[in-house]
Amino acid sequence: MEEPQTKGSSPTPPAGNRAERKAFPLRLSPALLAALERWAQDEFRSTNGQIEYLLHEALRKAGRL
Repeated sequence: MEEPQTKGSSPTPPAGNRAERKAFPLRLSPALLAALERWAQDEFRSTNGQIEYLLHEALRKAGRL
């Protein structure tokens, strides 16, 4: 049974993938970073978590995941 989703509790990648994460530098404009930080705060996520969530959702919606 799935739990109801509330703000900030959107689906995240499976926990198994978390152990296999790979770090890499990401260059963003200051304006883009500020917007992502605000959005992450609104969703009760870290900035890194928000970026990962957005990428995951974009890949899922495009049928590439």
